[in-house]
Amino acid sequence: MAIVVRLDERLHARRMTLTELAARVDITLANLSILKTGKAKAIRFSTLEAICAALECQPGDLLAFDPDAPAED
Repeated sequence: MAIVVRLDERLHARRMTLTELAARVDITLANLSILKTGKAKAIRFSTLEAICAALECQPGDLLAFDPDAPAED
């Protein structure tokens, strides 16, 4: 997929676990894990907004476009 999710980097920078982020954003750990691994097909703007608020970042800090990234089946 050409969209790369950089959630791990932001979590590390904020010294926050995925479990803690899931609780702050009120999203299941399973759904957040799907997003983190790049397997999500979509994300709601409200979810993206909540993640950005919790991590004090911009959407561009979490998502990037990489045309050379391998395609997912």
